[in-house]
Amino acid sequence: MPARPAPSAPLREIEFVGLMAAIQALQALAIDVMLPALGHISRDLNVTDPNERQLVVGIFLICSGLGSLFPGAIGDRFGRRPVVLSCLGVYVAISLASALVTDFTALLILRGLLGFFTSGMMVMPMAIIRDRFSGDRMARVQSLVAMTFMVVPMLAPTVGQAVLLVADWRWIFGVMALLAAGVAFWTFMRLPETLHEEHRQTIMPRTIIGNMVAAVRCRAALGYFLGASFIQGALFGYINSSQQLVAEHFGAGVLFPFVFGGMALVMSGTNFVNSRIVERFGARRVSHMATIAYLVVAGAHLAWAMSGETLWVFVPLMTISMCLMSFISANYQSIALQPFARTAGAAASVMAFVRLLLGALLGTLIGQAYDGTARPLLAAMTVAGVIALGLVLYSERGVLFRRLNAPARPTVNPKS
Repeated sequence: MPARPAPSAPLREIEFVGLMAAIQALQALAIDVMLPALGHISRDLNVTDPNERQLVVGIFLICSGLGSLFPGAIGDRFGRRPVVLSCLGVYVAISLASALVTDFTALLILRGLLGFFTSGMMVMPMAIIRDRFSGDRMARVQSLVAMTFMVVPMLAPTVGQAVLLVADWRWIFGVMALLAAGVAFWTFMRLPETLHEEHRQTIMPRTIIGNMVAAVRCRAALGYFLGASFIQGALFGYINSSQQLVAEHFGAGVLFPFVFGGMALVMSGTNFVNSRIVERFGARRVSHMATIAYLVVAGAHLAWAMSGETLWVFVPLMTISMCLMSFISANYQSIALQPFARTAGAAASVMAFVRLLLGALLGTLIGQAYDGTARPLLAAMTVAGVIALGLVLYSERGVLFRRLNAPARPTVNPKS
């Protein structure tokens, strides 16, 4: 990987947030930009089962989860910057290859490879943020990154729809490659190495496994990243089935990208609100209240759906749930990473592995359970909320609403 001296002008927070968001957003782009094209892809590649088209998204998510187990340990040894640049290069190459496929199975293989080999684009920004920040300030920065990142889900289906208006669906992969090349250039020119020399780890299986086991055994973190996995699984379930549910069942049709994007825009605004309040109230208090509210809203929405609903009932209630997911995701992630300053890469990897793989598997199952109504999705969301609340109570030893920087116990052992 070519080396480059640190930029003469250091990254200000606004550029840092933008760059971290851009790196992560390419992963979201690989999911959401495809949604308007799923019908076109299934027709061109002779896919007969309407639910099978969801695998273009589901396979990518599952392989992203599997792949995320590795980049953290590599980043803890060689640094964050080489991993990010390598992932971006692979993203460009596989996107271009995907534009040339003539077989649905080949497309799924390429989607799996893309997810696996570019998973570091989700893992490394988490580690880089932890390198630079801690505590509730880390939660604030993560919320700002998530806010910027969420602009992509807002725009991606519209971009995909715009491409389809003037070109074949294959050109969507060309757009992905072009955007990734631009982010790679920005990263190469402006991102310094953030891993402290004294924190570099050896590439020894025993060390890597030990660091990952320590992350999994940390009670203070375990409930949060497992809880985030179930909430993310519910969100992935919505993404997987959104085109069928919103465009077809509720009849949004060509308005689907705008409905989907509008919901993402509101969700993005929620992250901005979180960034403004989290340092005042603390990540724990904000996320605990959001979890309880999410559970109430999801349960009420399910009850409403049992007697039937329209698009204009579904969209507001689902948007509220997505906003609460934003509060939960950003703060759970920051709380879970807090104990791991020296091994942030390994911790971020194992957490991303569990969150993405479990979330993707759950999301795929939820998507495949689609029965022409919103009821399977809403039932899964309600169950996910119950499980997440129980896991948080486990990590917090039954006590909610404590401040992140004010633990109840004077000593915290990561293995306790």
